[in-house]
Amino acid sequence: MPSLPIFDTTGEKVGSYDIELTDIAPRISKQLLHDAVVMYQANLRQGTHRTKARGEVAGSTKKMYRQKGTGNARAGHKRSGVRRGGGHIHAKRPRDYSYRLNRKALQLATRMAFASKIQSGQVVILNELALAEVKTKAVANTLKALKVYGGSTLITIASLDDKVYKSARNIEKVTVSPVSELNALKILSPKRLVVTKSAMDAIKEKAAQAKSAKAPSGDTAE
Repeated sequence: MPSLPIFDTTGEKVGSYDIELTDIAPRISKQLLHDAVVMYQANLRQGTHRTKARGEVAGSTKKMYRQKGTGNARAGHKRSGVRRGGGHIHAKRPRDYSYRLNRKALQLATRMAFASKIQSGQVVILNELALAEVKTKAVANTLKALKVYGGSTLITIASLDDKVYKSARNIEKVTVSPVSELNALKILSPKRLVVTKSAMDAIKEKAAQAKSAKAPSGDTAE
């Protein structure tokens, strides 16, 4: 069984973590990952764009010049969409871009995204990340020891920890997320993932629960 090294906050190897990609996801579907990421990005759009139609642009509606005899092409008022300063012919209006994929498909996409990060060697396992107080320097030193400082990094913890969150939020390109809030976009966006051992256990457990829920329960004959 393949294993990943486990490091402490000083960057020293303190053990190994046995894991198979199939423990996280049965396969990696690029199409499903693409669909999930596009959905999350679409849901982030505000959709507040708006342009003026010709009826909303300031200016007279009087015909600019007579229809015939000038040598020019016939034209109406100057607010027409074909003239500079006129309104848009197909004016943009505020709209809602959000939509939702199937819940189980999104959960599977999250596990596939995590498995792809492991496959690419972009996951670093941290033995423990426990802070006695809010201290940005402590998290920064840990990232430097793990050789991931300076790049986009997602720190994944088992459950919400206010001290870890507040300590890491001022570090550029670093985000913190508990396992319950992971999704395909959050996982695939950063270059590296720093995952605590307890978070890895939680991810494996959720994957095992999904696998057992999917497996059919056969009737046993006496």
